[in-house]
Amino acid sequence: MNYLVGIGNHFESEAVPGALPKEQNSPRKVPFDLFAEQLSGTAFTAPRSENLRSWLYRIQPSVTQGTFRPLDGATANETRATPTQLRWDPTPYPNGPVDFLRSLNLIAENTDSSFRKGCTVSTYTATAPMESYFYSADGEFLIVPQEGALLLATEMGDLEVHPEEIAVIPRGIRLQVQLPAKKARGYVCENHGAPLRLPGLGPIGANGLANPRDFLVPSAKFEEKRGSLEIIAKFQGRYWSAPIDHSPLNVVAWHGNYYPFKYDLRKFNTINTVTYDHPDPSIFTVLTSPSEVIGTANLDFVIFPPRWMVAEHTFRPPYYHRNVMSEFMGLIRGAYDAKGTGFVPGGGSLHNCMSPHGPDAETYYAAVKSDDNPQRYENTMAFMFESCTPFRVSRNAEESAQKNYLDCWKGLKADFKRP
Repeated sequence: MNYLVGIGNHFESEAVPGALPKEQNSPRKVPFDLFAEQLSGTAFTAPRSENLRSWLYRIQPSVTQGTFRPLDGATANETRATPTQLRWDPTPYPNGPVDFLRSLNLIAENTDSSFRKGCTVSTYTATAPMESYFYSADGEFLIVPQEGALLLATEMGDLEVHPEEIAVIPRGIRLQVQLPAKKARGYVCENHGAPLRLPGLGPIGANGLANPRDFLVPSAKFEEKRGSLEIIAKFQGRYWSAPIDHSPLNVVAWHGNYYPFKYDLRKFNTINTVTYDHPDPSIFTVLTSPSEVIGTANLDFVIFPPRWMVAEHTFRPPYYHRNVMSEFMGLIRGAYDAKGTGFVPGGGSLHNCMSPHGPDAETYYAAVKSDDNPQRYENTMAFMFESCTPFRVSRNAEESAQKNYLDCWKGLKADFKRP
């Protein structure tokens, strides 16, 4: 599979040589009688450095489809906020064939789709390929596979994404999700705010964290399928279906800086301390969606990969803390260094704004007894969706949460010794 390399660049790609107009974006007659269509990810008047758009040259324009009708039973679940710490086991696979979209299980959200803020966290457990096509007008999809690969056939080309890789499908881009294996499980964070981008490096300097060259963008590929097909749109929190007589993945050539991309989390250049104390988890930020408040993210995507811990005279696991940000954590493989048992691959946890959290009793007492020898954390890949707005939990998620999660801290006994 061919990919273009990098992120933030202006790319161009053509599946048929000569399909891409060379002198202007929308000539009176496009090569091979294709249709020119612009896809804008920002307002037309956004500053040049922030402006996102791509030109697509397709066999038929996107307007050639039927009327959208609401999909029965596809509205979002009722949600409510809670300060209680929550944790979940992996979402079980369905008994029968269920595709990626219909398997989405809403965990939590902190948004109203009318406003371009916040995000929605779901899990997926797909056991069948999609036959319909899909796009979201509400936000971009950050897809984090945990088990099984996904083939994301988009209108700009294909992305094959495996566990320990991620993919981002920008708002409005049409796709179909196929399964190279028979089933796949993972997480989806739909970002309703500013598009995800690389964080600033500040005092770190010019290099480190996720490097632009490690992001991959699909090369143009088109599909000429015709027949009685369906396109599903997510719009204002609801799912809508419309008939379409051709595949919307019919872009023969494209150019621009608004496109889907993938990234291998194992290529993350981890920054850490070589003296003392436990740095804040912001040093593990892969992608960020900024809010209107400088330095406060609408959404941060943070990972905890294999790494060395060498801080001396230091409690090395994450410290106990209460945070103005709200945190959903997931585990892709292995174990997370702040949890002994109960937090397993495919599971998740939620600690809302100012809800205290930190290592369980087992981890805490093991850490305070440890020595200063360097320690290598192997066989692990955890992540966090962190947002400045508290999450509301779906009724289904609240009912399926582990009943005894808070017990993991019961072993932390007061042992204050007066001088």
